[in-house]
Amino acid sequence: MKKYILLYTVIIAWFSVQVFKFLADAIIHRKFNFKRLVETGGMPSSHSAVVTSLMTLIALNYGIDSPYFVISFVFGIIVMYDAAGVRRAAGKQAGILNQLIYSNQVQVDTNEKLKELLGHTPFEVLVGAIWGIALAFLLNNF
Repeated sequence: MKKYILLYTVIIAWFSVQVFKFLADAIIHRKFNFKRLVETGGMPSSHSAVVTSLMTLIALNYGIDSPYFVISFVFGIIVMYDAAGVRRAAGKQAGILNQLIYSNQVQVDTNEKLKELLGHTPFEVLVGAIWGIALAFLLNNF
């Protein structure tokens, strides 16, 4: 395996997904929102793309019976579960709290709206995972 391929691939996986989300958002809203380059949530999941690209490269270069793959697999499952489960639930809760706060039903001293786009749908996680795997296969030969 070439030196630094793991690092380069996960960086490319993250960057490519974030750029895609930025461009998709710019097309939909007809304006540039540079925060989308670093924000969480949305289609596809950059978290999934990063961890699956890492898992795939480790599997291709060290085998699925290596301890490196086992560690990356467990890490990847936790990250993807968190993205689709815990962070998504937190985003839904933020949405409900924002509705309560801005409906004047609850008195809260805040000028800041809670961020609602935190996690991912299972489909967004799946698409991110597919992108990460495909990218790893593509870059493994370089």
